Amino acid sequence: MKMLTTQMSGLLQRISGSEEEMIGMTARLLAQATAGEGRVFIAAFGELGAVSANAIRGQEPLKGAVRYHGEQIDSTDRVWILTRSASDEEALELARRLSEQFIPFAAVADEPEDAEGNELAELASAYVSLGVKRGLLPSDDGGRTVFPHALAALFVYEAVRMDYEDLLAEYS
Repeated sequence: MKMLTTQMSGLLQRISGSEEEMIGMTARLLAQATAGEGRVFIAAFGELGAVSANAIRGQEPLKGAVRYHGEQIDSTDRVWILTRSASDEEALELARRLSEQFIPFAAVADEPEDAEGNELAELASAYVSLGVKRGLLPSDDGGRTVFPHALAALFVYEAVRMDYEDLLAEYS
């Protein structure tokens, strides 16, 4: 338990230190829609659906956020794509479509496993890396275990939500 706590704490501190600027940019991007006449769509894939559930139905929801279900998105809207891997084809398909329509969006994901670049990060207006490149703890078989993508994404969500609420308070 102590080793897990130490590793989780380290992960969250790395995100806090290296992604602070992108977290702020994500909050500003999403606040543009809410302060205007747009909607904030949460497009969460895989286990990062936990963030969508929290943003829509949690105790402290993201004001104006709706779950993305393939609706028509226009230039007043903003989209927040959350996926475990930047190589997720479904997330990349949405990102490409938004980019072609000149609709700004933010993304949260881990870096792709191949070293050929990160298309999701290149397309996004703001990109937050989860920094979970391998399991946090060694396993008995010599590999690694504990891949806390959802937990790291929930941490990013809370950081974005706090900045977002501050920005909306300034707009009012």
